[in-house]
Formats: sequence, C-alpha cells, structure tokens
Amino acid sequence: MYFKHIIGQEELKHRLIQSVQTGFIPHAQLFCGQGGAGVFPLGLAYARYLNCMHRTETDACGVCPSCVKFDELAHPDLHFVFPIISRKEKKKELCDDYLPEWRTFLKSHPYFTIENWLEYIDAGNSQALIYSKESEEIIHKLNLKIYEATCRILMVWLPEKMHISCANKLLKIIEEPPANTVILMVSESPDQILGTILSRSQQIHVRPIHPEAITQAMIRNYGLAPEDAKHIAHLCGGNYLQAMEAISLGEEKKFFLDQFKEMMRNSWARNVKGMKLMADTLAGIGRERQKNFLSYCQHLIRENFIYRFQTPELNYMNTEEAGFAIKFAPFVNERNVFELMEELAKAERHISQNVNAKMVFFDLSLRLTVLIKK
Repeated sequence: MYFKHIIGQEELKHRLIQSVQTGFIPHAQLFCGQGGAGVFPLGLAYARYLNCMHRTETDACGVCPSCVKFDELAHPDLHFVFPIISRKEKKKELCDDYLPEWRTFLKSHPYFTIENWLEYIDAGNSQALIYSKESEEIIHKLNLKIYEATCRILMVWLPEKMHISCANKLLKIIEEPPANTVILMVSESPDQILGTILSRSQQIHVRPIHPEAITQAMIRNYGLAPEDAKHIAHLCGGNYLQAMEAISLGEEKKFFLDQFKEMMRNSWARNVKGMKLMADTLAGIGRERQKNFLSYCQHLIRENFIYRFQTPELNYMNTEEAGFAIKFAPFVNERNVFELMEELAKAERHISQNVNAKMVFFDLSLRLTVLIKK
C-alpha cells in the first residue's frame, strides 16, 4: 500500500510525510477511525514510507529493496499483530501461524473490517482475540537485532481485541521500545483500549473520507456517471467500504435487509412461529454478524423515521431500502422511535455479553410487537 492508493485523506497524508521528513516520529502511534476510512492502509503506507531508501516528497519510491519486500508484506523488520482464532488442533495459536492467510488477505482487501477477516479464515461463531501468549512473541521480536531497515515496525490491528493480560505485559515496551522501533496501532474502538496504553500513544484521528474523494474514486474505479457517484458518496457517509456495497446491494446487506423485513412483518402480524424460525436463523450466523445485523436495524429505524419528513438530502438508504421505507416508514414515529432504538441497542449489548442468541432475538421480536403498533 502506497499513499497514492489511499482515497482522500490528503491532509493527513501530508502530515505523516512531514513527520518523517522532519524526523519527528513518535515511537507509539494509535490510528483511530472506521475501517472504511482507510485507517489500516494509512498505517501501512506510513510504515513503507518510513523505511523507503529513496522516498520522494509525496510517496515511497516503489523500487528500492525495502519497497519490493513491502510489496509482498514480507519485510524482515515488519511485524504484524492481529486478532485470530486459537485452533490448537491445527497448531494455530499465534499471529505468525496465520501470516500466509493474512498476507494474501491484505493483498486482496486494501479496505476491510474484522468481519471480512473472520469470514476469510472461516471463524464461524468464534470471536477473534489477540491472546495473552502473543505478548511474549511481541517482546521477543522487538528485542531482536534490526536486520536492514531504518525502523523496525510493529503493526497492531485492533488493539482493543487484546486480552487484558497481553495488554498489561506490553505496557513497558510500548512506553520504552528498543531503539529505532515504531509501534503503529490501528483501532476502530479506541474507547475499549486499556487506558494505560492510550496514555502511552500519540493518537491520530482518521476522519471519514470527503464525499468528493469518494465521488472521484467511484468514477475512476467503477466507471460510474458523475451523478450516480455523487449519490453513492452521499449514502456512504465517508466509508469507502459502504460505497462499494452501495453499487450493488451486497449479499451481507441483502441478507440483513431481508431479515429486518421478516422481523418487522412477524412482529406486526404477531406471528410467533415466524419469530422462532427467524431467531433460529439469526442464532446460527455468528456473534459478530449478529451484532452487525442489530446495528444495521438501528440504522434502518433512524432512516425510516427521517424518511417521513421528505428530505432526501438527510436520508442514507439505497434503492431497495428506500423501496421498503415507502410502506414501513409510517410505523416509525415520535411515539415509538426511541423505544425501538433502545430495544435494538439492548439486544446488541446482550449479544456482546454472550447471552443466548435465540432468546435475545425471540424476546426482541416479542417486544417489537407492542412498539410497532404505537
């Protein structure tokens, strides 16, 4: 990943380049923002630029030995830490055990989320973590002699997924890493990171991508007409992943929309059998997808409430979602919108706390039967 491949974020790219050129390189940096804003690609492009032997004023050269190794994500002084699924039967208990899959995944997914990664490694219902055992591996790597780079780089994707014992063991090395070592952490939920790690890191906030940059990317990468590209840029809210989904309703979002429709129809008709069948279906999709579904439901409730005011510039729904809103929006009103949102948010919290998913979704459907008729 090079700076030139990152959509938008021109001001931040300039700041990162300037920090290298002036020699002001904090040893522990925390990039914060949503995955679709390009947070991880920014960190990776910055790591490449730090070690490029012939860097230019705007980007890495792309031809020096360091850049060639970065192309393959196989530089000996570049180390990755990321959430994994511990599989003792397959002898996969550390991040290095997943490195071949990780490198292939990064090459084919420049912008990605934790759900994309979990699907790629076929995680099923398991939740990914950075396990306690990883801390020993990290400390060992950072105390080795640097092979050839200007800076040894440790990239930690989603430090909020660190086991508490792993995080605590790394506090000292984050505060005082070995010479010429830069620790780059990439987080989507910095509020979930251990406070003592936050206090030892310089935070870099990555904002949503400017609509104009997404518009140009849609025209350039997908050949869209300017008006269509502008509409998609409006829908995605600065998230390039959502922009790509908006071009055609992806399988994931189509599934979520279908389940949302079914949930609301079952609740309106008080179809208890249908509620049970839907709860069984949603219980089998894995906890990360369950949380994403409930978050998506909250999004649709908000959008359907706003839809009633007939202000298209304030709506962020694609064509299929807007088509459903024509009939559904009248049922989301001032009398029930806050309670609907509260029930969906509560269900999401319960899923995060490992409450039985069948019970959560069946109970949610029962509660909606009352609220939807207010």
